[in-house]
Formats: sequence, structure tokens, C-alpha cells
Amino acid sequence: MTTADLHADIRAGVRGLCGRFGPEYFRRVDQERGYPEEFVDALTKAGWLAALIPEEYGGSGLNLTEASVIMEEINRSGANSGACHGQMYNMGTLLRHGSQEQKRRYLPRIASGELRLQSMGVTEPTTGSDTTRIKTTAVRAGDRYIVNGQKVWISRVQHSDLMILLARTTPLPEVKKKSEGLSIFLVDLRGAIGHGMTVRPIANMVNHETNELFLDNLEIPAENLIGEEGKGFRYILDGLNAERALIAAECVGDGYWFVDKATKYANERIVFGKPIGQNQGVSFPIARVYVDVQAADLMRYKACALFDARQPCGAEANMALLLASTASWEAANVCLQVHGGFGFASEYDVERKFRETRLYQVAPISTNLILSYVAEHVLGLPRSF
Repeated sequence: MTTADLHADIRAGVRGLCGRFGPEYFRRVDQERGYPEEFVDALTKAGWLAALIPEEYGGSGLNLTEASVIMEEINRSGANSGACHGQMYNMGTLLRHGSQEQKRRYLPRIASGELRLQSMGVTEPTTGSDTTRIKTTAVRAGDRYIVNGQKVWISRVQHSDLMILLARTTPLPEVKKKSEGLSIFLVDLRGAIGHGMTVRPIANMVNHETNELFLDNLEIPAENLIGEEGKGFRYILDGLNAERALIAAECVGDGYWFVDKATKYANERIVFGKPIGQNQGVSFPIARVYVDVQAADLMRYKACALFDARQPCGAEANMALLLASTASWEAANVCLQVHGGFGFASEYDVERKFRETRLYQVAPISTNLILSYVAEHVLGLPRSF
């Protein structure tokens, strides 16, 4: 049995839904720099975006492994999970660390599609991946927190109702460890935007809605604090590990899409009286990236299995993302090369998927930072920064 045979019912269901939205749909959304509202609504109504929500709150109660298969199949169909994957990995923070009241209040409405939880506000302009040094502050004032600061590269804010926000509640000089004193809040974007929060869209190479946020005395009810004050960094790590594993699955889906696309074209394209796939210069690169995608696929399953077992999985989640994003990018290059000039034509969809999968060499974390993490925390080499 191959990994493609695992969870066949989930794969069939997602493929069936995605099949209702042909490549021309995603091509049009990309060209219009739009948001695939109809597609995301269909995924929501079918229950796929509520996969991780327990059944008692209206979800499917699936685990991360099964959720990763959903993300993989979306990308393998030719779509892009970047429009909706935030709901999957942001859910973990609320599920694992939210209060019972918070879960009762929000989860059923998220599961039904009444609310979207698509955004996570962590990254800042001056700190990047150095999360413990973020400058956004949240100061308790009676029954509220007053938040001031700035965030950048915050995706799907314009298409979300709720956002997970990380802010410093205890000044850095006053904590024993720099990872202490950070707290997580659930922000109601409908009331925040225009009332302490300003959103500035960032135009970018991919049709990916992302923004810069300016927080000026934004008031957040104290009841929207998730978990204990000061322990937000530990909480956010759960969400980040889930994010890396899910995006690794998306890259696996991209990788298979590029391999399938290149293989089909190499079999059909006749030059000098024979299919171009008969040339080893064409067939070997396709075969090689297929091997790489298969290897990344296995690491994705290992990371997800550890997460589902509530075992430490930081190294595995990061390695899965590194392997999968590299494999999908290599597959994208091969696919474009196989198609030649036609690869640059929008109607073939290669150039769109090429741009989309390139993002994951940089986000949600740079491949260099993954290597730095593995060198220090897995191999015990001296810290490089």
C-alpha cells in the first residue's frame, strides 16, 4: 500500500468537491487577484475545514494526520490551500488551550461556517522569526487588555472574523526566560478593524491575501485571553508545529500535481517523431522529483503521528516542511522545464502553481532557519546566532 492509498474515503471526498472547481476557476481568481469565496464556502459546508473540531462542537473530530490529507488533496487537485489552511492550524491553539466557555462560544459557529478563524498575528517587521522579542504589548486595564504594536505578513485578515494574536504582557527585562511573558488572545476582527486596528494590504507575487497590521490602543476583553497569561509562547508552539506539518502536506500535494502534470505532458508531447518523455534528459528529472516527493510524504506522516500522540514533534514538523517544500519547488522547476514555453502560458496552470509553491521556501519559516534549528537542537552544534 502506498501513502496515496491511505485515508481513501477522505481523498475521494475532497477530490470530488475540488472537481467541481476546475482549473479555469482558480485561473480566474488568480488573474483577478481575488479570493476563492465559493471554494472556501464549499469546503466549509462540506465540513472539511472543521475536521479538527470535536464532534461535540459540530466538527468531524479528525486528527492532524487526517487533516493533512485534506490539505494535500486540495493542492493536488490544482487548488491552493493558502486561502483556508489557517483555520486548520489556528484551531489547535483554541482546542488545546482555550477554556470550556471559549470552546462552547466559538467552536460550533466556526464549524458551521458562521465564523472564520483564518488569521494568526505573530510576525513583526523588526523581529521576523525572533518571536520572543516581539514588541507588541498587551497591558491589563480592568476587564480589558490594551494592545499596541505592529504585525506584518498576517494572512486572510480581510476574509476572517477571528484572529489569534500573540503579544507581550510582561516586559522582556522582567522575565527569567525570554520565552516567558507572552500571551495569546482571540481577537474579534469585526469589532477591532477601524477601532484600534488598521489593516494595510501587501501586494505580492502570489495571489495570497496578506497584510500589515497597526494596533493603536486596541481593546481586547480579558475573557479573550487563551490559557494563562505569560504562557502564550508555549501555546503557540503547538499551533506552529501543526502549521508546519499541514503545509508540508500541501507541498506534497503540489509535488504530486507537478509530477503528474509533467508526466502527462512528456507522454503526449511529440518532438522529432517521438514523445519527449522517451529522452532520459526529460524522464530522469521527473523520476527524481517523484522520489523526493515520496520521501517528504513519509516525513509528513511521521510528524503528524507524533503530534496526534501528543509527543514532541518540533524537529519532525520542521524537517517535514523542509523536505516537502524543497521537493515541491524542485518538481515545479522540472515541470516548467518539461513544458518549455507552454509552461509560462497561464492556460497550462504551471506558472500559477510555480509561484504558489515557491512561497514555502520562505514562509511560514525560512529553510535556513529550519537547518539552524536541526543543527542546534537535534545535532547539538553551536548556536549560529
